[in-house]
Amino acid sequence: MQARLTLYPAIDIRAGRAVRLHQGDFGAETVYDDNPVAVARAFATAGAEWIHVVDLDAARSGEPANLAVIENIAGAVSCPVQVGGGIRSAAAARTVLLAGAARVVVGTAAIEDPGLVDDLCALHPGSVAVGLDARGMEVAVRGWVEGSGHDLIETATRFGDSGVAALIVTEIGRDGTMEGPSLDQLRAVLAATEVPVIASGGIGGLGDLHALAELEAAGRRLAGAIAGRALYEGRFTLAEALAALA
Repeated sequence: MQARLTLYPAIDIRAGRAVRLHQGDFGAETVYDDNPVAVARAFATAGAEWIHVVDLDAARSGEPANLAVIENIAGAVSCPVQVGGGIRSAAAARTVLLAGAARVVVGTAAIEDPGLVDDLCALHPGSVAVGLDARGMEVAVRGWVEGSGHDLIETATRFGDSGVAALIVTEIGRDGTMEGPSLDQLRAVLAATEVPVIASGGIGGLGDLHALAELEAAGRRLAGAIAGRALYEGRFTLAEALAALA
C-alpha cells in the first residue's frame, strides 16, 4: 500500500522575506513575513515532515540570492528542507546542499540541459528533484517567465531513469490562486511515469488536499503536495492539514 500524501508547507523567499506570487507574477507579490526562519520554525513545530523553500530571486536571475536565509532555515528545523530556485549548475546544487538542504529542485536547467540532472543524481543520490512548471502542457522556464516549447508529459518521461527523487508539477495558472489544483494535468503525469510526483499550485482548502490524496492513475497516487498561500491566508492550519491527511 502506498504511503499517505506528504504535505510540504512552502516558503517563497524574495529579498529575504517570505512572500507569495500570484501565478508566478513578480509584480503580484504579497509579503507575509519578514522572517522566513520564524515561519519555518512554526511549520516544524506544527509537525511538518518537509519544508519546501524557493529562492525567487535566484529563480529569475540564476544566481543564489538568499543562501544565508536558506542556511538559517535548514539550521533552525529538524525536518528536511527541499530548495528550488536558480539551481542551474553542479556548483549551485552543491552550494545549496552544503547550506543544509536535503534536496534540491532543478527547474530551468532540467529543461535546457537534462544531462545535468543525470549528473547531479549520480553525485547526490536521492537529493535531486525536477521541477516541472507548466501552463497547461507546456513547460515554462526562468522563473516561469518564458515558455520552453517542451511538452510536460514528454519531459516527465525523460527523467524516468535519471534517479530523481521526485517530479514537482506546478500548474502556473493555478499557483497562488487557491482555486483548486489541476487534477487532470496531475493524473496525466502520474500515468506517464514511475517517479514519485509532488503536486503544486491551487490548493485552497482541505477538500483540495483530500482530492489530491485520492487522485489515482495507473494504480499510482501522488507522493506529496505543496501548500503555500492557503496556509498563509488561514484557509487551514498546518496542524489541521496534517490531521486531515493522517
